Amino acid sequence: MLLKSVKISVLMAVYNTEFSYVKRAIDSVLNQDFQDFELIIIDDGSEDSNRESILQYVHQHEDKIIYIRHSNRGQSESINRAILFSEGEFITIIDSDDEYKPNHLSACLRELETLDLICSTTETIVDKVEDYYVPDKNDLTKFIHLDEGILFGTLFGRKKVFESIIFKNGYGADSDFYEQAQTQFRVKKFNLRSYIYYRNIPNSICATIKKQVLANQN
Repeated sequence: MLLKSVKISVLMAVYNTEFSYVKRAIDSVLNQDFQDFELIIIDDGSEDSNRESILQYVHQHEDKIIYIRHSNRGQSESINRAILFSEGEFITIIDSDDEYKPNHLSACLRELETLDLICSTTETIVDKVEDYYVPDKNDLTKFIHLDEGILFGTLFGRKKVFESIIFKNGYGADSDFYEQAQTQFRVKKFNLRSYIYYRNIPNSICATIKKQVLANQN
């Protein structure tokens, strides 16, 4: 049997994310104006209640969604594994508590025409102005504006890039990936803002690290 060929593989790692957020993320992918994609969800060892809710929803969209589960290993290892299962000519990522605007995939695909990898700025949802600033991966005691950084979810590129470079564990894995790609491929950052990044979720990885840094400074 021939494997189904798709243009874009969208990868999502999930670990105990509230189901309403996961559903919002899934729906934003399903509602894209570009429909030649597969969504690969890697369940990174979520608790049973989270898993059952996701499975029930995925079951309704089996033509578009692939669900894989493994023991808890972290976002980077989960995305690395999802890459191995991907069939798309292009690969991109979405965090399980974020969402795409309806034109996100088509906008990224258009910008990538003469490039190998892109990233972009986001439409960022915050509760307060300080949330626009996150720890600098090179010096966690310093903070940079989100527009200056690289975010997992905005990476979009040819499969060969993701097959050549693996995501390392730890904070700043997305920036590290992009910096490595710069030495081997044609890369560029764009001001698209078609990815909606929710910085007002208190238990996110970035929010947790920022709290720790601020606590150590006091």
